[in-house]
Amino acid sequence: MRIDIVTLFPEMFAPLFHSILKRAQDNGTLAIQVHNPRDFTVDKHHIVDDYPFGGGSGMVMKPEPIYAAVEHIRDLVPEKETRVLLMCPQGRKFTQSHALRLAGEEHLVFLCGHYEGVDDRIRQHLVDEEISIGDYVLTGGELPAMVIIDAIARMLPGVLGAADGASSDSFYTGLLEYPQYTRPREFRGWEVPAMLLSGDHGKIARWRRKESLRNTLLRRPDLLEKFPLTKEDLKLLAEIKAETGQGD
Repeated sequence: MRIDIVTLFPEMFAPLFHSILKRAQDNGTLAIQVHNPRDFTVDKHHIVDDYPFGGGSGMVMKPEPIYAAVEHIRDLVPEKETRVLLMCPQGRKFTQSHALRLAGEEHLVFLCGHYEGVDDRIRQHLVDEEISIGDYVLTGGELPAMVIIDAIARMLPGVLGAADGASSDSFYTGLLEYPQYTRPREFRGWEVPAMLLSGDHGKIARWRRKESLRNTLLRRPDLLEKFPLTKEDLKLLAEIKAETGQGD
């Protein structure tokens, strides 16, 4: 996958070139490039924003530099199908299933607005999809873009190393993840659950499924309302409810 980012603050994206994402770029699984729309202006002051028509506070990002940046990016990889994403509080709320769908694209362009946002002709005629990471407003689209890129990148085959590395994450299947433990077996009097030390992979798998259901029931019961529970899941949930005194 190739990812291009259009932002007034390229230096904010330094975290994308470290750790797991850096390894993915080094091995050719992922390519990330950052572009400043100021580089695509034609005036000597490299102006990228202006006052809003109709009055009001703040400044609005102009369409010309952003259009020019995206057209330049498309020219760099004409063989790829490009999808342009705008980080926007009015956009569709980002989810794990959204990340999985976008991970199937071959080229994504992220537009990071700033100030009072972007000229609406960008949204209407250039953008394929608007995305929000939550019902709140940030100072710009840079942080949401990093969150979304990280979530998408870990879905790409080989990025996490293990073939099933992402499939056990919370929300991937629709449930929260089961608890994880590592050495030492005992820490300050707290023991690792004996089941995980049993060596019985079938029983460990059942324990993990049950704990995943327990976490979801106790922390995000709304997720269970739309999750396709199996007969075994229903049996495990009944056990959990009996253990926690929740009843039916």
